[in-house]
Amino acid sequence: MCTKKHNIFFFLLSLFLVSCYEQERNCQDFKTGNFEFIREIDGKVETSYFERNDSIQIETFRGKKDTSSVRWVNDCEFILKKINPKSMSEKNAVQIKILTTNAKGYTFEYNIVGQTKKQRGSVTKKE
Repeated sequence: MCTKKHNIFFFLLSLFLVSCYEQERNCQDFKTGNFEFIREIDGKVETSYFERNDSIQIETFRGKKDTSSVRWVNDCEFILKKINPKSMSEKNAVQIKILTTNAKGYTFEYNIVGQTKKQRGSVTKKE
């Protein structure tokens, strides 16, 4: 029969084991390269392609190209800001945080700088 002390011990042991597990984050592998981002917009699956070097990202979406500056905050976070915004909403910078990585790509969360609403996505690296 388990006592209260045993329950607390098993709870703390479980918490310790879970906290020791760390997702893979090899963000350096994704600072440059060619990528594909697939997402659903208004019920339709849309794909954008982008090429990134250490300071510039060129995205092709719906046949149109856009260039953004890339400013790395740390190894796994960066800020994208359109170089030639065409509207007020395009003037807003986007903060991107890489959450996990694997051999094919990464999972990230993003938000407009200054806003708290975050969204998630996954990117595949193309070579």
